[in-house]
Amino acid sequence: MALAPGDDAPTVTAPNQDNEELSLAFEDPTVLYFYPRDDTPGCTTEARQFDLEFETYREAGMSVYGVSTDGVDSHRAFCEAEGLTFDLLADPDADLASTFGVDHSGGAATRTTFVLADGEVQAVYENVVPNGHAREVLEDALADGLVSLPE
Repeated sequence: MALAPGDDAPTVTAPNQDNEELSLAFEDPTVLYFYPRDDTPGCTTEARQFDLEFETYREAGMSVYGVSTDGVDSHRAFCEAEGLTFDLLADPDADLASTFGVDHSGGAATRTTFVLADGEVQAVYENVVPNGHAREVLEDALADGLVSLPE
């Protein structure tokens, strides 16, 4: 079962597409979205849309990370092919998926998004439909007062 709003956010460490180890404690507002596979139609749509919204997320003070069970090399190729400007975290052993309670029984993480801040889970989106999801998460975070855009 996935972590739920109000649960403590775990501190995690994983390599990004450049094989840099990133440690995240989720004190600042962060979107962590799990997706099944690099370079597949739904995952590409979701990544492109998060990338399109990325500057607005940054202006609002929110970080974005994608996570799949693909490795560093696959993430690097996917980022290069799509021109992605945010980090993808490699989770080949599904350690992050397990920590967040994301189903990965088929070898790939199910599409699940977490909004985290102040060291806890703020919102969870399960059974995500990729098209429009990046905008939905941003609008919800703004509406909930988790983040705000500069005037």
